[in-house]
Amino acid sequence: MKIQPSDKRELLKAAMGKIPCDLAVTNVRYVNVFTGEVYPATVYVHQGFVIHVEEKEPAKELNLAKQVVDGENNFLIPGFIDAHIHIESSMLTPRNFARAVIPRGTTTVVTDPHEITNVFGEDAVRYMHDAGYGLPMRQFIDIPSCVPAVPGLEQAGAVMDADAVDRLAKLPNIIGLAEVMDFIGVIEGEDRMMDIIEVAEKNGLYIQGHMPGANGRMISAYLIGGPSTCHETRETEEAIAKLRAGIHVDARESSITKNMAAILEGVRDHTFHDHLSFCTDDREADDILYIGHMDEVVRQAVKNGMNGIAAVKCATLNTAKEIHFENLGAVAPGYAADMLLVDNLADFNVKSVFYMGQLVAKDGKLVADIQDKPAEMESRFSMNVPKLSLDDFRLKAPTTGETIKANVLTYYSGDLSTTKAVTEEVSVKGGYVDISNDPNLCYAMIINRYGTGNYTFGLVRDFGLKKGANGSTVSHDCHNLSIVFKDPESGFAVYNALVECGGGMACADNGEITGLLKLQVGGLMSIDRPEQVAEQSDKMKKALNNLGLPQKNPLLRIATMALPVIPEAKFSDLGLVDVMAKKLIPIFPQ
Repeated sequence: MKIQPSDKRELLKAAMGKIPCDLAVTNVRYVNVFTGEVYPATVYVHQGFVIHVEEKEPAKELNLAKQVVDGENNFLIPGFIDAHIHIESSMLTPRNFARAVIPRGTTTVVTDPHEITNVFGEDAVRYMHDAGYGLPMRQFIDIPSCVPAVPGLEQAGAVMDADAVDRLAKLPNIIGLAEVMDFIGVIEGEDRMMDIIEVAEKNGLYIQGHMPGANGRMISAYLIGGPSTCHETRETEEAIAKLRAGIHVDARESSITKNMAAILEGVRDHTFHDHLSFCTDDREADDILYIGHMDEVVRQAVKNGMNGIAAVKCATLNTAKEIHFENLGAVAPGYAADMLLVDNLADFNVKSVFYMGQLVAKDGKLVADIQDKPAEMESRFSMNVPKLSLDDFRLKAPTTGETIKANVLTYYSGDLSTTKAVTEEVSVKGGYVDISNDPNLCYAMIINRYGTGNYTFGLVRDFGLKKGANGSTVSHDCHNLSIVFKDPESGFAVYNALVECGGGMACADNGEITGLLKLQVGGLMSIDRPEQVAEQSDKMKKALNNLGLPQKNPLLRIATMALPVIPEAKFSDLGLVDVMAKKLIPIFPQ
């Protein structure tokens, strides 16, 4: 694929100096991502494309430009490309997301609207596409491939099939098939995934992967099946195995999962890093505003021992190749003029951002105009949950004894999203499961919010909550209403608050709401500006910390409790899921 110029003949004239070009950026230390060199240069731009890079800077040639910008001896690098992100996880709409990331140097993102598609279906893909179109950055769309993530084990608000992929592939900013999470379905050659992949390939889409913890023949089969990338690489040996097989590994630095250090440890002595790219996956508004987006990812790469030029290449040219774009990711003749001026190649403080040759941000401030563009979906209600009472938040025990065996969803650690099912004896009091004497055990509910009336009620250990309740409609990937609680009154309060406000995040203590973050758009995104969402997010984090959650960023702790593609066990609205066996297991075994 290529970004096509409107008039290539005009570009040729400008390249040869026969007509004035639109822009010259001079007095820069030019970073060449093809050779790894840095040298003084002037970059010439016309009609949004680089038409020449001059290694010398003769003053007479500057009269060939209508506008001359002094780069003030800063480094000139390509605009950053995020290989994989869910914009919904920023809790911002696409336009507000653009307002936040452009000043950080991100000029292109590859976004998977998987989250909102689970809520509103095919309409959601069109909404995200249209809302992100025509901005002073690129928001490319990969079509969600797994809605729901695992059919038969959970119920979402929609089902995406091969026909839907075929229809959506015609939209102009659609470039790929999004993370194929049902990797078991791929390696087993199941019809559903094979049909979806076949349609994507017929439409010329690249296939994005999602394969946590896989190795050996599983990797080989997955590649043969079609997916060629993976952002779910967490361990050093896993990264080495995938890269050796030819997978594009996207080193992830999200708001909750940080894999850069482990991956770079594995590739440190490799001669080639062409199949290594960077992504953020899930990054929240306050992290973007106050810490950074892709600029922070490359900073982390350098802090973990990567050369600054190599880090730039991983965040630009490598990603462009991964998504099959021929003229993105470099500042070179014929390439889209997405360029950054940064002060150094370690901290990457972004001084200026150019998108298609236009200055769109300077000194951390957006200078391009992004107008609001309201859409019907931004006010569509999404909380069609069963009507529950306080008594429904008491876990009935199918026994008359004082204890009962239960399969308890157990977290491996406070930093990991991986969980397992552990059978243990739990207390029973008055016919109900009693956790009052176990500080590390909580109740957990997954409540379908798409009108089925289903909900699951079980137990979770080592979640981190010490009192009260934590609830969220940000619950990957079906985004049913998830609630973890220590007492029924707090769980019920969170349930009522989130239903009333149309979705979001809430917490309670002693039956009273102590934190509420409203996410009106599908229960996932806010219509507020980035600064407002960041402030609300920070308050919510502090409220959750006060309930015992120890993480610096506790918002997404609950989000992966119902994600049945992450080993080994998860909850869904249908029950407790054995992820690898792809089957439901009883909460109270016989």
